[in-house]
Amino acid sequence: MKLIILGAPGSGKGTTAGVLREKYSLAHISTGDIFRANIKGGTPLGIEAKSYIDKGELVPDSLTISMVKDRLAEDDCKNGYILDGFPRTLAQARALDDMLKEGGESIDAVLSIEIEDDVIKQRVSGRRVCAKCGLSYNVDYKPTKVPGVCDDCGGEVYQRDDDKPETVDARLKTYYANTSPLVEYYENKGLIVSGNNNVNSKICLEELEAGLKAKGLI
Repeated sequence: MKLIILGAPGSGKGTTAGVLREKYSLAHISTGDIFRANIKGGTPLGIEAKSYIDKGELVPDSLTISMVKDRLAEDDCKNGYILDGFPRTLAQARALDDMLKEGGESIDAVLSIEIEDDVIKQRVSGRRVCAKCGLSYNVDYKPTKVPGVCDDCGGEVYQRDDDKPETVDARLKTYYANTSPLVEYYENKGLIVSGNNNVNSKICLEELEAGLKAKGLI
């Protein structure tokens, strides 16, 4: 089962992908992890990618595709995978299709996590992180026992810049600008399977699994 998962920042995409990975023995492939592994390992692709990153430039799609191709060839992908964070643009989606076609393969389904912006903003802006041990909290769903103090280590709990409302707004605008054409592209291919995460992740997962079952994938 070869899947792509799409979802706005704070949509619960990573959590959902993690559950599906465990349940169906799929490789959860994050492009961020691929970049870090190649750069840390000093691979030729990693060295080339780092040269762009160090200059503050975007890594070319051709280089990203090459790293994804190498990752999909690893043993843990034989039973299937979930691509998370790739493709991000229409050009990348088309390049991915071309790459898979070379091996006689194709994406089976594209999971789309649907959630209202206001819900995302509430969840994300409520996030807090311990500066000392990195433990995560949420002022609405998982507050600390003592405000601003980590339950585990006593460190200072703070709000990251990425979780501030104005940053979330900017990230959502960028996401929709890039992803709307992607959703339309995959809808035209009949690949979209939607799950609504406005209430909770359990309902979202049930909807996604129902869609995958309807396609005969599970």
